[in-house]
Amino acid sequence: MPQAVTPSTAHQYIERATNAIVTEQLFGDRSVSFLYNTLRENAPALFRALTSARMSSLLSLYHYDFLDSRKFKAARMIASLAVDLTECVAAPDYYDTPRKVFERQIRYWQLRPMEEDRKAIVSPADSRVLVGSFTDISELFIKEKFFSPEELFGTERKWHNVFSKGDFGVFRLTPDKYHYNHVPVSGIVLDIYEIDGAYHSCNPAAQIALASLYAKNKRVVTIIDTDIEGGSGVGRVAMIEVVALMIGDIVQAYSELQYHNPQPVQAGMFLEKGCPKSLYRPGSSTDILVFEPNRISFSPDILANAKRNDVQSRFTNKVGRPLVETEVSVRSTVAGKLP
Repeated sequence: MPQAVTPSTAHQYIERATNAIVTEQLFGDRSVSFLYNTLRENAPALFRALTSARMSSLLSLYHYDFLDSRKFKAARMIASLAVDLTECVAAPDYYDTPRKVFERQIRYWQLRPMEEDRKAIVSPADSRVLVGSFTDISELFIKEKFFSPEELFGTERKWHNVFSKGDFGVFRLTPDKYHYNHVPVSGIVLDIYEIDGAYHSCNPAAQIALASLYAKNKRVVTIIDTDIEGGSGVGRVAMIEVVALMIGDIVQAYSELQYHNPQPVQAGMFLEKGCPKSLYRPGSSTDILVFEPNRISFSPDILANAKRNDVQSRFTNKVGRPLVETEVSVRSTVAGKLP
């Protein structure tokens, strides 16, 4: 069984473009370790208060909207997170608050290319991904420690029955990332619903310390049927957007052309792969894609990276072997249809 780690434990991932091993600079690592280990065990009532919706909203307000010196905070945020303003739609002088920096729009149609194969499944975000299967319990402890299908989907809609033996990808966004989510497949929305919950950090230390972490966090579940004309042809796909500490909301804002005319996502709507779907309000966050059994295969490099033993990772399987994330760009191919 994995143990809670200390802030001195390095966390590394593979940069897909270069295949380089990168040591992640974890934000607020010592605070997260204190909150999810010492405080959670010794003061559970205070821990629950600090991970509540109200506290998350107050933290977001202080860090991203507090008027005092917010222009200075924005500049400091741009520098500390190494945000590339040349990617952005707006001019650099627009980004005078931390919130504007976090919620930035980029020229994804130029800078995040997408292959033309309609059956290719693309990453929903600039993120770090781990992949696995709910049937592969001997390899991946994620099923048991982080979520079960029933907890993840909730019990009211019964979608957990459809996906209980399926494959999944967990896409972890860090505070420096572009925080729009994009549609990973083309198809019609069968269902979309919100499940209430807490606001936990997506720092790896917090994820390891909490059993069933993603089942406890507030999230939006979208079910997309791709087996239709113009669809990706990979069955039903679940896209689950999970809030984290300081995330006040997930704004559904689907746009077919760049960011123009954003629309709330609703059942019956056709979503085109690669288009913006939603926006996380400030903080860190996670997307989870779940597929029906025997419909897709993940990209070979992502599968190979997950099993590398020369990388330090805070994620491990049941026997303690590291599970390694791959850093991927939004709209880049992460899986394809099985023959």
